[in-house]
Amino acid sequence: MTNATVADVTDDAVLNDADRAPEGLPPIEGGPRKQKFKKGTIKRVLGYIFQYKVHVAVVIVCIILAAIAQAGSALFLQTLIDNYIMPLVGAASPNWAPLIEALVFMGILYVIGIFCTWLYSFLLVTVEQGTLKKIRDQMFAHQQTLPIRYFDTHEHGDIMSRYTNDTDTLRQAISQSFPQMFSSAITALTAFIAICWLSVPYAIFVLVFCVVLLCVIKALVSRSGKYFVKQQVHLGDVNAFVEEAVNGQKVIKVFNHEDATQAEFDDKNDQLYVASSKANIFGNVTMPVVNNMGYLLYVISAVLCGAAALGGWANFGISGAASFTLGTTISLLTLSRSFVNPIGQVSQQFNMVMMALAGASRIFDLMDTPSETDNGSVQLVNVEYDENTHEMRETDHVTGYWAWKREPGDNGQRSMDYAKTLSEKAYEIAKKSRESAITSPDGRLTLLRGDVRFTDVTFGYDPAKPVLHDITWFAKPGQKMALVGATGAGKTTITNLINRFYDIQEGMILYDGINVNNIRKPDLRRSLGIVLQDVNLFTGTVMDNIRYGKLDATDEECIAAAKLTNADSFIRMLPEGYNTVLAGDGSGLSQGQRQLISIARAAVANTPAMILDEATSSIDTRTEEVVQAGMDNLMKGRTVFVIAHRLSTVRNSDVIMVLDHGRIIERGNHDELIAQHGEYYQLYTGAVELE
Repeated sequence: MTNATVADVTDDAVLNDADRAPEGLPPIEGGPRKQKFKKGTIKRVLGYIFQYKVHVAVVIVCIILAAIAQAGSALFLQTLIDNYIMPLVGAASPNWAPLIEALVFMGILYVIGIFCTWLYSFLLVTVEQGTLKKIRDQMFAHQQTLPIRYFDTHEHGDIMSRYTNDTDTLRQAISQSFPQMFSSAITALTAFIAICWLSVPYAIFVLVFCVVLLCVIKALVSRSGKYFVKQQVHLGDVNAFVEEAVNGQKVIKVFNHEDATQAEFDDKNDQLYVASSKANIFGNVTMPVVNNMGYLLYVISAVLCGAAALGGWANFGISGAASFTLGTTISLLTLSRSFVNPIGQVSQQFNMVMMALAGASRIFDLMDTPSETDNGSVQLVNVEYDENTHEMRETDHVTGYWAWKREPGDNGQRSMDYAKTLSEKAYEIAKKSRESAITSPDGRLTLLRGDVRFTDVTFGYDPAKPVLHDITWFAKPGQKMALVGATGAGKTTITNLINRFYDIQEGMILYDGINVNNIRKPDLRRSLGIVLQDVNLFTGTVMDNIRYGKLDATDEECIAAAKLTNADSFIRMLPEGYNTVLAGDGSGLSQGQRQLISIARAAVANTPAMILDEATSSIDTRTEEVVQAGMDNLMKGRTVFVIAHRLSTVRNSDVIMVLDHGRIIERGNHDELIAQHGEYYQLYTGAVELE
């Protein structure tokens, strides 16, 4: 019955709704959509549970003993009545000793059952919590390996729902549903064996009745299971919407969008309500139906067995042939309840199992998402470097100089060979990049200087819809390069490609003459400091948030970074200074103050290259002047990529690139571009709006 029902549910549990997607990216996942159980979900859940082999073994033994004790006590009723109670009825001088011994024996059976039930319930807490801890640990650890694309295409609230709602349903299944179903199955089995022991004809009658009962249960459970799956997915969608609404509450109020937001929430909540209602309607009606059918069986059994006992009908069971007795009738009536009730309990728990499997499928869906691929082998190492002789050697201590270290056998020819497969122009650019690089005689160490070159780069978040078209440009070491253009021109996309948040479809990106695809992603990103337009601060002190850029930084280094970026003055005015605890993404600070901490965080990282993505967009003009002075100090000697809408912040850039719809249309410094009277001139003078 169970396997057939699971098949019915998984085939029917198909959810359809329109997916939403940010522009340029695949559809966001997480809302109601097609959803089926992942293959092997039950096996994987049991695999986690059976890591506690000793606990599970003891639990199984205890459940079996408890079921045997329950069936044994019901079976003992026949002996108790026929052999101990009936002989005492009407006796002139009754001997109570055998009855007392029998009652003591029966009491021992009940005590054993109670103890076993308590013990397996106690052990299940360890199994349940330990299993969920391992699942959450593995889920979060795997989440850290996922590419940025995953978080761009999945709603954050839905991801959170997998850690909360889905794991909670799995907890209930492990602690209640699975053991209850196993216990009920054992109880029903032992009860049926006991029935066969007493009366085979009655056992056949019970089996026929059971077939009818299972048909009714299957019809109810298959419907409820389908809606429990829908409920779990709609719950994730509601969580995602609430999380989004909370984060955007100010925007909602500013634009008087409360009614529209409420209407959208009501729609999503209505979908959850419908799915939950139908799931629980069919789920809750199952047990009453089973119970009433059990009462029907009890009544029919009482009539038939009572008539058989009064009429002295012949009876035979595994124990042998004999006539029906009053004790046999009472035992069979008790055993019939012990047989039917567990079937109802299994069906009742089956609904919870369906919901838990839906949650487990969503958990394993995250855990099975492929990790971010990294085929790079080039590492970033500290080196001692002589600026006069250009000699370098690897060292374990911090010297202020970094170098790219290739694996044994790689002398740097790999990038050249790959460039040959692209085009003659790509090969020439790779050749010039290699000639300008400072490399050790054996070719294994290349000094990190920040020489970045794009060659024939084409990229699209969706490969069928390119965002960048055949981009070619270079940034010399120590240059400040600005990227300007209208929203959607591809500025941020370029920086996402430099640090390999996304990999290009065509072309090549060289970093100090090395194809970035050959550089290990953690090392590549360690060489690039980044300040984003959207600031993320974490729960902790101001000092902790600055130290996030370099976890082994001293307090003095963090303070020096804050002074460099002119954040020190406002930090010291906070209630506890650098020890002020921030919470809620720094909600107690102004947007400009949060941005200053973010800039200080990048400063303490002290990376050779830096990306500033609208770093001063949230700072007022006066504060911007102060910050810009600190930023200029921070950028000295570094290759810096600046994305800015305020063109006044890029005037002193060495190179300004103007992008339009994923193509570079102008390149030069401020004076050169102004003299051309082209797009940059139009933007700078306000003749054309950036938007």
